[in-house]
Amino acid sequence: MKRALTIAMLAALGALGAMPVAWAKGDADLGKAKAAQICAACHGPQGDKPSAPDQPILAGQYDDYLVKALSDYKSGKRDNPIMKGFASALSKKDIEDLAAWFSSQPTALRSAR
Repeated sequence: MKRALTIAMLAALGALGAMPVAWAKGDADLGKAKAAQICAACHGPQGDKPSAPDQPILAGQYDDYLVKALSDYKSGKRDNPIMKGFASALSKKDIEDLAAWFSSQPTALRSAR
């Protein structure tokens, strides 16, 4: 019974595969507004058009990766003076909202997890 239910759930989720789905804790709409204020200049409004080759594409990244990366910039575990400056002003909620926004955006990036 559990196996049949698991297969049915996976099939249903597979049908959603063509649509970007955010499972993040944050609010993507609030993240969109915050991204427009602080992220868009370097990463693009949807996070898919970095302004320089050394800036990553954020669109479609996993939400947990984005939360970890921003939290690490904020704490100093990741060393980048520009990102530390931006991340230090973000609350935990801001970080979750940004992760929800960027993870929900379509991307050309492809990777199996």
